[in-house]
Amino acid sequence: MKYTELASLLKNAAEQGTAKAIKEEQPVPDQLTKADAYRLYGRSNVDRWLREGLIFKQQPTDTSQIFFDRSELEAVAASSNRITYLP
Repeated sequence: MKYTELASLLKNAAEQGTAKAIKEEQPVPDQLTKADAYRLYGRSNVDRWLREGLIFKQQPTDTSQIFFDRSELEAVAASSNRITYLP
């Protein structure tokens, strides 16, 4: 096994372990408000993802707040979607 492969495996294991520990200690909501999404991922990114149809907003009828699906945001943030705004 090469050093880079081992480093990659250890990095992935650490990230997964950290995510699992955080999830067990602090349950993360399935939906984020628009303000939370802006804070976590940046306003320009969230607005661009909306424009490109990569994420979809959810607005319950009983409130004026806009929500986003957390797993959808995480998937888009983790993917390499930067091709759309690079020259």
